[in-house]
Amino acid sequence: MPKLIVDIAVYTFDIDYNQHVSNIVFVRWMELCRNRLFEVLGLSQELLAAQNCLPVVAETQIVYKQPVFFGQSIKVEMWLSELAKASCWMAFHFFNNDGALVATGRQRGVFINTTTNRPTRPSPELRQKFEVYLAP
Repeated sequence: MPKLIVDIAVYTFDIDYNQHVSNIVFVRWMELCRNRLFEVLGLSQELLAAQNCLPVVAETQIVYKQPVFFGQSIKVEMWLSELAKASCWMAFHFFNNDGALVATGRQRGVFINTTTNRPTRPSPELRQKFEVYLAP
């Protein structure tokens, strides 16, 4: 199964008062990975809007396994664990520069019709693009 791999640096502004990466930073890293996925698939916001179908995040879950500190780097593996009619689950594994799994996460994305603001099914062509990264 192909996974999207994204390397991320840890910056000083990622650090909280406990001297490790703040929990909320992982949500930002998920956003970076989703944006990278759309880039890799050749799906700009303009292209999706022209299809009257924009993705939104409906749910986020993260399990933190160990802290990440300034000076470390993060490798994120991302894939789609489920692709339903109008939604998908995206899975994330976060590894530090020693290769240790520091967190896991998943997000449910919903495709929204830009006119009705209701869930909608993506076109077969759009769905086919996402299937490249689909694996249970």
